[in-house]
Amino acid sequence: MASLFWLGFILLGFFLFGGLPQEGNAGVPMHGPGAWRLQSWASFTIEEMAMKKAWILALLGLIWSGASQAGAVRYDIDGQSFEGYYLAAGPKAPLVLLVHDWDGLTDYEVKRAEMLAALGYSVFAVDLYGVGVRPTAMEEKKKLTGALYQDRPRMRKLLAGALAEAGKLGGRLDNTVALGYCFGGAAVLELARSGADLKGVVSVHGGLETPAGQDYKQTKASLLIQHGSADQAVSLGQFAGLISELESAGIKHEAISYGGAPHAFSVFGSENYRADADAKSWQRFTEFLGEVTKG
Repeated sequence: MASLFWLGFILLGFFLFGGLPQEGNAGVPMHGPGAWRLQSWASFTIEEMAMKKAWILALLGLIWSGASQAGAVRYDIDGQSFEGYYLAAGPKAPLVLLVHDWDGLTDYEVKRAEMLAALGYSVFAVDLYGVGVRPTAMEEKKKLTGALYQDRPRMRKLLAGALAEAGKLGGRLDNTVALGYCFGGAAVLELARSGADLKGVVSVHGGLETPAGQDYKQTKASLLIQHGSADQAVSLGQFAGLISELESAGIKHEAISYGGAPHAFSVFGSENYRADADAKSWQRFTEFLGEVTKG
């Protein structure tokens, strides 16, 4: 987004002080015939002045959006500090609440956020661990996710707090889809069961089991479940079990299993990455976004 800022800055300078590379412009020649020339504001017609004013206002908006509506965002929940990542695509853009895998908010989530922003969606990638907590050892990942799996009210509070923060940043809470990968996929299903007012919930190779005592009776969102049929962490039995639950609860849903795809099939650069399954899941996901966020 820094490049967006500097592009806007350079273009603003051109429209403030520049002219077209043609002969006859008023001002001082720079490097001979046909070179760029500085043009006096007094030489512009009223129509040209109006056009430049419109361009300047638009470019100031570009600079402002690039400078202040992208990047790391710190926020607090119950006295603990968290650091999410926000990208704004405009005041009318639908919002995607992106929930990370068990290694915390990393470059992977940032990349997915950038991909979504390029499609016209604002994105808030949440942090469920806290500022600076980005585990690399498997035992630490298990400990952090295990703590939230064992404290579902805490998980819900963190998700709801992140959603509220996205609203404060300008995200459209009336037109939001929650997306989660792996651990994040389980987390967004928790958010769905909480009755959060969402347009859609998407779980990509996420945990699918419903905790004892919970159900989908309060769910308001449409669900998209994307699963790898070769997933050794989440079984096809669990996949089928969730479909049965959603059907019984009357929840609008779509569940897709990608043949030969293992757990974490969409994680770029990992040994489990499967480009074909990732491409298909991303295509269906973006189609789903367009369907549920219309209007």
